[in-house]
Amino acid sequence: MRVLDLACGDGRHSLAAAARGAAVTAWDRDAAALAAGRAQAAARGLDVDWQQVDLDADWPAVPSFDAVLVFNYLDRERMPLVRGLLAPGGTLIMETFLATQRELGWGPTRDEHLLARGELARLIVPLEVLHGREVLEPVDVERWRAVASVVARRRPDEP
Repeated sequence: MRVLDLACGDGRHSLAAAARGAAVTAWDRDAAALAAGRAQAAARGLDVDWQQVDLDADWPAVPSFDAVLVFNYLDRERMPLVRGLLAPGGTLIMETFLATQRELGWGPTRDEHLLARGELARLIVPLEVLHGREVLEPVDVERWRAVASVVARRRPDEP
């Protein structure tokens, strides 16, 4: 399975996918975060293709992926590009913060980084939603987070 971890940070999800046997490509603009991911991968004997990519600039031309992972990253204008990275039958797993997060005193505060209720489902059209949720959930004993999540599939017959 070919997996892209978009805005991977230090690669928590990249490492998990690689540990399960996926061929993982990990994109982020933060060189220090990528270096930390490389070190963790090396220590665990995992192979990940770490690539420094400015997600605000042109993205590299790549073959499509069986799965695209997007956590705590939101660029509404690039959602067609995100969907286009999926192979027919491919799966998008995405989770990011809701606007309600502002009220919780931590996390992103700018509108461009926060989803309105119901917005994620609209952003991923025409993908088929397999599972979606919008929740307020505990992070630890003292903190909560407000997130929207989706697991969606590109239909095999979709051009």
